[in-house]
Amino acid sequence: MSLGYFNYGVPQNEPILSYAPGSKERETLKSTIKKFKGEQVDVPMYIGNKEVRTNKKIAIRPPHEIAHILGFFHAGEAKHVQQAIDAALDAKENWEKLSWANRAGIFLKAADLLATKYRSSINAATMLGQSKNAYQAEIDAACELIDFLRFNVHFLSEIYKQQPISGNGMHNRMEYRPLEGFVLAITPFNFTAIGGNLPASAALCGNVVVWKPANTQIYSAQMFMRILKEAGLPDGVINLIYVDGPTIGNICFNHKDFAGVHFTGSTNVFNKMWEIIGKNMSMYKSYPRIVGETGGKDFVIAHQSANPDVVATALLRGAFEFQGQKCSAASRAYIPSNIAEEVKKKLIAGVKSFKMGSPEDFTNFINAVIDEKSFDSIKTYIDNAKKDKKVEIWVGGKCDKKTGYFIQPTVIETKDPKYCTMCEEIFGPVLTVYIYPANAFEKTLQLLDSTSPYALTGAVIAQDKDAIELATNKLRNAAGNFYINDKPTGAVVGQQPFGGARASGTNDKAGSILNLYRWLSARTIKETFNPPTDYYYPFMLEK
Repeated sequence: MSLGYFNYGVPQNEPILSYAPGSKERETLKSTIKKFKGEQVDVPMYIGNKEVRTNKKIAIRPPHEIAHILGFFHAGEAKHVQQAIDAALDAKENWEKLSWANRAGIFLKAADLLATKYRSSINAATMLGQSKNAYQAEIDAACELIDFLRFNVHFLSEIYKQQPISGNGMHNRMEYRPLEGFVLAITPFNFTAIGGNLPASAALCGNVVVWKPANTQIYSAQMFMRILKEAGLPDGVINLIYVDGPTIGNICFNHKDFAGVHFTGSTNVFNKMWEIIGKNMSMYKSYPRIVGETGGKDFVIAHQSANPDVVATALLRGAFEFQGQKCSAASRAYIPSNIAEEVKKKLIAGVKSFKMGSPEDFTNFINAVIDEKSFDSIKTYIDNAKKDKKVEIWVGGKCDKKTGYFIQPTVIETKDPKYCTMCEEIFGPVLTVYIYPANAFEKTLQLLDSTSPYALTGAVIAQDKDAIELATNKLRNAAGNFYINDKPTGAVVGQQPFGGARASGTNDKAGSILNLYRWLSARTIKETFNPPTDYYYPFMLEK
């Protein structure tokens, strides 16, 4: 900014393409999928200026077609974590010195590449590697990631503009420094956009990053890394490695230059990380920033005035899009007795109408869950429900992993509002319904608020404005993202900043200016034009 103040205004959210039959984007995407399936990619780790390959190659398979191999990634070990830290710290000085306009330009160019040249590539990689249908891939891997990159530039420019006032004879200013050390980004399988944003947001602020994605997201993660490289990201600023969690944690959390962690994943893992970091505080240069978005047990509560069509649609989409593998997915529903039967019929009809299969067939609404471990865990909940006399399965419940990890969307009704599937995070296509007396809305709000330790997303559906007001107030701390007459999923960057509290994380709101403050360390500078030359103050005089 030494030669000018550069304006990065509020961007427009990236338009969502339809992929309708006959559209150019549909034709291009299908062609890219075919190309990717016809080759096997060799995926190295990216450490400094090196593409690192090891003697441990692990196959990447589509969750919906486990016999097929998309390629192999090279798994790392402890020495590669240390190499990534060293490469990051080596790059730190030059990256911090790079002008803001050039730093911003890298991420804006990456957004442009995603929106144009690589749109079909990032979507195809997400569809094949994470078993997302075309629409779910488009809103995630393309649009949300593009939005993160563009809005983060705007938000950071707004932070840089925030300056203190100056009194007479002085000039005050504020610097927003990157953190002193390196940032560790640990990203989940379910959103390509989260996988890209967690390392990129910290790097945009001038930090250097060690990035560990989930193994089941490596196929799209390496695609984004290649895009960042093409956009001009210098070597060592973001280092992409494939190492198991305990190994990376043991090295990073015991390093004196550890400056912070940007995490999305399970609550238990995050709690353990926090515990280890707390025990190691004496070795760090600064207090590390700990930012995490963790689990959810997200709710929909309908009032007796709710439109049954709105309720059923919110549940069919909110619970079952991307097989319920969203931390925001509707997992428990509270339905009043007066509309319960109508909602039940619509849910059963909706689930029975779903087509399930490979995302390569664009008519499929439901695809596979991410891997065998997830499949087995979800199936256990369904199998237990089938045997439990306290619950009834309305629809679904079929599980098959012969060709891929397919679980039919399942709706369970329980008479016990504290039944395990009303309380525990399942992370799959399972929705549990509790029918409450239509005149017991306020009591049910209290029940809802006390049922789960999580507080990520939730929705109220009602036509009665007093009921909406009551729910908004009573559930103030039950969800970081609260929806009125809508499903509890689909937060858009710049429109609904995302994050929850309680056991759902630190609520640092990805997709907003709040998140970027966590990757900055402010320094106030006061310059005095006519400094005093004597310590004496006038009040000290006798006359």
